[in-house]
Amino acid sequence: MSQAEPTSFAECDVLVIGAGAGGLSTAITAKHHGLDVVVVEKADTFGGTTAFSGGVLWIPGNPHARKAGIQDSREAAMRYMRAETGAFFDQPAVEAFIDRGPEMVAFFERETSVKFVPTLYPDYHPDVDGGVDIGRSILAAPYDIRGLGHDMARLRPPLQTITFIGMMFNSSNADLKHFFNATKSFKSAMYVCKRLLNHVKELVLYRRGVQVTSGNALAARLAKSALDLNIPIHTSTPASGLIVEQGRVVGARVAGPQGERVIRARKGVVLAAGGFAHDKARIERAYPHLRRGGEHFSPVPAENTGDGARMAEQVGGTVPIRFTSAAAWMPTSKVPRKDGSFGAFPHLLDRYKPGIIGVLRNGRRFTNESNSYHDVGAAMIEACRDQRETAMWLVCDQATIGKYGLGYAKPAPMPLGGFVRNGYLVKGRTLAELARNAGLDPVGLEETVRQYNEGAVRGEDPAFGRGRTSFNRYLADPEHKPNPCVAPIGDGPYYALKLLVGDLGSFDGITTDLAGRVTGPHGAPVPGLFAVGNDRASVMGGNYPGAGITLGPILTFGYLTGRYLAGLEPMLAQDQASRTTTAEPA
Repeated sequence: MSQAEPTSFAECDVLVIGAGAGGLSTAITAKHHGLDVVVVEKADTFGGTTAFSGGVLWIPGNPHARKAGIQDSREAAMRYMRAETGAFFDQPAVEAFIDRGPEMVAFFERETSVKFVPTLYPDYHPDVDGGVDIGRSILAAPYDIRGLGHDMARLRPPLQTITFIGMMFNSSNADLKHFFNATKSFKSAMYVCKRLLNHVKELVLYRRGVQVTSGNALAARLAKSALDLNIPIHTSTPASGLIVEQGRVVGARVAGPQGERVIRARKGVVLAAGGFAHDKARIERAYPHLRRGGEHFSPVPAENTGDGARMAEQVGGTVPIRFTSAAAWMPTSKVPRKDGSFGAFPHLLDRYKPGIIGVLRNGRRFTNESNSYHDVGAAMIEACRDQRETAMWLVCDQATIGKYGLGYAKPAPMPLGGFVRNGYLVKGRTLAELARNAGLDPVGLEETVRQYNEGAVRGEDPAFGRGRTSFNRYLADPEHKPNPCVAPIGDGPYYALKLLVGDLGSFDGITTDLAGRVTGPHGAPVPGLFAVGNDRASVMGGNYPGAGITLGPILTFGYLTGRYLAGLEPMLAQDQASRTTTAEPA
C-alpha cells in the first residue's frame, strides 16, 4: 500500500475533530441522543484551550442565578448584547444563545458529570445598558481527576505559568484572596497550608495535582462525560484533510499512531480544532500589531494552528477577517525558562491591584488598568498604532510587589532576585533609574507618577476613572480603602514588567448558520460540514462583554449542533440566508 493510501477505515454517524469544550459538548449531546460519535484530537492530550482557561461560562438567566433569586431578564441581556456587539449584532444568533443557554446548562448538569457553581463576577461593562453586577457567569465545579481512571494522564495540564508548583488556583476571587492574605490572616494561612499539603501529597502519589479547578475541571468533566458514553477520544490523531463525495463532506483522513486512515461520517464532520491563534500567516493578516511589525505572544495551546479554518476553506467554507478585534486580547509577559524558551503569563489579576500602573514606552499611562484584559489589550493596540512595537510596562514600588506580586513574580516572602537577574523584572532605586533600565522615558514616567499620586492619595483616578465600575473593583483589593483599585506609588526601589499583546483564542472564524453548518461565500451550507468552538466565528462580534463569553456560547452552540445532528432541531437550519452566526456589519 502506498503512503498516500489509508491503512484502515472506520465509520460513524458524527466525526468530531478536536477535543476541547466545543468538540466534546457537541459529541456528548449527539451521543446522548443516539448517534455514534468519534472524536479525534491532534494533541496527545484532550481538553484544548478549555484546559488552560478560567472555566467560566457567561449564561444570562442560568439556573444558578435563578435559584439564588438574582433579578435579570431576557430583555436586559438582549439590550446588553446589542450594545456590546454593535455593528455585528446578529439577532437570530443572539436570541438562540440567550434562549437556549440556560437549557444547555440544565442538560449537562442533569445528564452528565459536568457541574457548575455560581460566581460573583459582574459583567465587564456593567454600566452599559442591560449590564448587571452579578449573576450571568458560572464556574465549572472543582473535580478530582482520578475519576478519569487511566485517562487521567491524557488530560491537558493547566497552563504552567499560572500554577504554583503545579497547584491550580480557583477562578473565584474568594479562593485567591486567601493566598494574598496568607501572611496577614491566620484563617487564610491555614487554608493555604492545607491546600499546599494536599497538593504535595498528590505530586508524590500521582506526579500531578489531581484536585483541579477552573478550565481544567471543565475539560476533565466533559471528557469524563464523553468517556462514560463510550465516545472514543483518539489523541495524537490529527486530521489531514476532508473527504468530499458528490459535493458532500463524508469523512476525513486522520493520521494516528497506527498510520493514516479514513473515518467516514454518515451525518456530518464537526470542525472543533481550536481556532487560528497560532496560524502565523492568518494572524499576520488579522492582527494590526503584527501587520505593523510588532510581536504577539499567546498562551493558548500550540496545536491551535488553524487546521479547521484551512479544511473549511478547502471545501468551500469561508473564514473572513471582519471583526475590529479578531481575537480575545490578553496582555501577557514572557517568563524566561532555563532552556532559553519563554512561557506566557496571562495578566489576569495584578493590573487591578492598587499601586500598580501601566505605561507606554513614553512613560505615560494610556488606559484604565483595571478594565478587562480584552479592553486593556485593545487599548494597547490603539495606543501604539503609530509604533512598530505594541507593549506596555506595569510599574510599582517595593511594598506593592511584596503585597501582591507582579506577573509571574509571587508576593513576599517569595524572593524577587532571580526574576531581576533573568530579566523578567526590571528594578531601579529611583523612578528615573527604573525608566532607564527598562528603556522608558524617565521624564515621562516621573511626571506620570507625580500626576497619578495627586489623585491616588485620595483614592481617585481623574485621568481614567479606575475603580469606577463593579468589575474594576471585583479583582482589586477590597481591604484597601477608599478605592480598592487605586493607591499611590511610594518609595523605591521600583519594579517594571514588560507586557505584550496575546490572546485567549480567535474571535473571527468559520461562518456558519445557527445549526453550525459551515457556509460558503453566498450563505449556502457546505453539505455534511459543521463548525463549533473557536473554529466558529464568535457571536460576540469581536467584543468581550463578560467573564465566560467564550465558553458560554461554545457549549451552547455545541449543544445545539449536537441536537441538530440528531434530528432534534430542524428549525435551526431554516431561513439560512438570514440566520448566520456572523452577520454582515449593519
